[in-house]
Amino acid sequence: MADATGPAPPKVALHVEPDELPPIETKETALRWLLLLGVLYTLYFARELVVPIVVAVLLDFLLKPLVRGLRRIGVPEAAGGAIVVLGLLGSLGLAAYQLADPARSLVASAPETIQKATDRLRSVRSPLQKLERTAHQVEKAASQATDTTTREIAVKGPPLSSKLLGGVRVFGAAALEVVILLYFLLASGDLFLQKLIKLLPQLRDKKTAVSIARETEGAISTYLVTLTLINLGVALAVGGALALVGLPNPILWGALAGLAEFMPYVGATMIFVLLSLAGLATFDHLGHALLVPGVYLAINLLQANLVSPLLHGRRLALNPVAIFLGLLLCWWMWGVVGAFIAVPLLAAVRIFCDHIESLAPVGEFLGE
Repeated sequence: MADATGPAPPKVALHVEPDELPPIETKETALRWLLLLGVLYTLYFARELVVPIVVAVLLDFLLKPLVRGLRRIGVPEAAGGAIVVLGLLGSLGLAAYQLADPARSLVASAPETIQKATDRLRSVRSPLQKLERTAHQVEKAASQATDTTTREIAVKGPPLSSKLLGGVRVFGAAALEVVILLYFLLASGDLFLQKLIKLLPQLRDKKTAVSIARETEGAISTYLVTLTLINLGVALAVGGALALVGLPNPILWGALAGLAEFMPYVGATMIFVLLSLAGLATFDHLGHALLVPGVYLAINLLQANLVSPLLHGRRLALNPVAIFLGLLLCWWMWGVVGAFIAVPLLAAVRIFCDHIESLAPVGEFLGE
């Protein structure tokens, strides 16, 4: 007797052609992109932990030759690391002390400087001022047409002083972490590398790790030392040129120019704009005022197109597009500090990729 509900539907076997399944390479590519995104967001959300570590490692690359030089003359690495760290802190403290008064005067006169520069550019801004007045009149008329009983709710946030104090505390804690970790890296010598090699199972991996570590340390150390000397020369050249031009506080401007050179493109643009405002606010003659940013631009172009390529060579030459993208990425993840360390990080990544066959295309893209 047939079931009242009717005959059972026939079973249909699902058959999927092999061509309809996603290839294994596509799955691996998707997993790699997901892994990359996961790493980037981890670096972003863990920036308070990651940034001091990265800065300390880069400073270790920069200062390690000094510790090794002290070891050759009989100074133990622990004592040499302490000497180098104390020397670094003393140099930074002396520089901050010498530049404190010019910096305070520059900050105090900043509103007046901006106002003077704005007045000098009044002829250029006159069309914009007319448009601004028209927009203000329209806004005023619209506000009069609306109900006057509308209440405004103001949300008060923490005062500016508390924000600044919180920023100073965060910066102080990060700086202390960098100093402590830097000392341990300098004092331990090659201990970290030796521990890393012991963790690798195969001899080939051990040799690859040693090769990558040695080349990265040598290349980044040479790069950072050369970059620091170049930027010091830029600071001296800009300070001397601005002193000849007659701009006040030339030493401070020179220090800012040398410091900004650690941020490719962005730093030079910021200094050019600031010097343009300072020149317009200081000198009455327009030609004399434009000479201030013109001198800086000439020094910057000479450094970027002649001095840096000559001293750096092509060993660590990086693709300008890669530099700009890396700068934006590091700025997004870690702020201003990320912009300062973007180029050394890109150089280290390029060396690492050159030693890994599967990552060779990434190294090829980063290279010039």
